[in-house]
Amino acid sequence: MAFKRLDNEDFIVSADSVSQTVWTGNSPVLTTFFTSSTQETDNSGDYYLSIFNNQIGGVNTETQFDIAFGDKNGGGTTSYNAAVDISRTPSKTVYGQYRTLVLEDENSSFVFGGVTGSSIYALSVERAAYKQSLFPGSLDLILEGPTGQQITLTDDSGMVNVPTYYGSMRAYQIISGSNGIAATGTANRTTSEGYAAVSGSYGLFLPDIGTILLNGNALDNDAADGGIVLGTDEATNTPANNPQKMFDAIVAGSSFALNSEETITSDFVFVRARNSEFNYSENPSYISGSTGEVIYDYFINNPQTYMTSIGLYNDSNELLAVAKLSKPLNKDFTKEALVRVKLDF
Repeated sequence: MAFKRLDNEDFIVSADSVSQTVWTGNSPVLTTFFTSSTQETDNSGDYYLSIFNNQIGGVNTETQFDIAFGDKNGGGTTSYNAAVDISRTPSKTVYGQYRTLVLEDENSSFVFGGVTGSSIYALSVERAAYKQSLFPGSLDLILEGPTGQQITLTDDSGMVNVPTYYGSMRAYQIISGSNGIAATGTANRTTSEGYAAVSGSYGLFLPDIGTILLNGNALDNDAADGGIVLGTDEATNTPANNPQKMFDAIVAGSSFALNSEETITSDFVFVRARNSEFNYSENPSYISGSTGEVIYDYFINNPQTYMTSIGLYNDSNELLAVAKLSKPLNKDFTKEALVRVKLDF
């Protein structure tokens, strides 16, 4: 064993971005969707549903994302207590929660592509499914309305140089298109930005909190105005089961592609063994245990060692990390070695 102090230039820090799908089983596209019948019939089904990749009780059944319905005026759900205030409803609470989380202002409203929206569908990806954030440009969600009209939604990350920021949170507009680019052509029924003609964008893509906010007003439009006639019911104090309508549109589209993104920081440590270094060993088979002399005269002037591992120590001589070489590395006075140690965290 031999020691050598590392210099500052022997350390380099690098950061790499890694992307992978968020769905169970590493499936790039989620094509099957299931809900809990118990949750559907419960009061919470009017404003919230969990979506699974398989039937409840099936093999590898896991929650993939959740659908929450929010309305600025409290429509689509019954009030908590009609005798106190009929406008205080779960849908209004959901709208307020996301408004506070994203806009950080309880008096503001969501603006989608310059147009204020009154109803939202929040698709929240299961937190365990993504490590750091969602990957902009990877969203491809096909929705089909009850009349058979389809639309493919993506974010506009491929069309903007800098996203919109709400505090430190990134936000992209959700548009008609795929892979971060707006669809083109007169059959698209949308503007050149991929917006619905009268209702602005189709929502907000919020990668840092794993959330897709869909603009209910844009999806409610008829086909001529870029919608799918989703049929969101915003009637006050009325149970409308709006999350089920979004779920049905997702099931009919049968295609939801989405990736996650993670930045992995690595420390690279370059360990150099010059020709005059690390040529002798303290192995008992190499030296005499009683005198410390080299046992074989041949190794005095022409030593041979084999490096198998590198230990990284601090100034207190505490072992912090060990790097194992893939195979022993021969070292003598005629050879030099440069080993790069990578530490991921």
